[in-house]
Amino acid sequence: MTSLMFSKVAMVVVLVALIAVQAAAQEPTLAAQPNREIVVSLQDRKLALVEDGRVVRVFRVAVGKPSTPSPEGTFTIQRRVKNPIYQHKGVVVQPGPGNPVGTRWIGLSIKGYGIHGTNEPHSIGKAASHGCIRMGRKDVEELFSLVRVGDTVELIGQRNEETAQLFGGEVVPARAVVEEPVLTARIDTSRAEELSLARAAQ
Repeated sequence: MTSLMFSKVAMVVVLVALIAVQAAAQEPTLAAQPNREIVVSLQDRKLALVEDGRVVRVFRVAVGKPSTPSPEGTFTIQRRVKNPIYQHKGVVVQPGPGNPVGTRWIGLSIKGYGIHGTNEPHSIGKAASHGCIRMGRKDVEELFSLVRVGDTVELIGQRNEETAQLFGGEVVPARAVVEEPVLTARIDTSRAEELSLARAAQ
């Protein structure tokens, strides 16, 4: 009887120990996830990977040209694709040297935009893309390995304190814009048109 009770107690102790070991093994994994953010300065044409407030890497990139500018704002990574198939307006390009998005696609939460490689490496450092952020092959493959779905991506148009701190250079003050007051009036509800009239000076 005593031996049986001892066996049961020993089993309970072992089970408790196993649960504690599992919990301890999971805790560091959760705690080890850094607060990760990609910051792109469109003006500097540079990308920084920041983890827990520390700059991990800085890369040169290509950004959108004036006719197809890169979007500004804060987004998240939604997809990560190795050796993507490029499809645009009926054109399909399989993975390989001629693929316009290179070997990696990091899709953003704004439809149609992402961070990717390129088959035009000479464009890096220029305003040359259709709005996406282009990187050299080695750079985009390195970045791809360091980021995850859900990470934040901030695209900043005009240099500010954050980009000056990350990439150097001076802060560009925002230009003071004086706008005339505008009155909007609906004049034809059937056609849903609106006319904006500048308020005339008295």
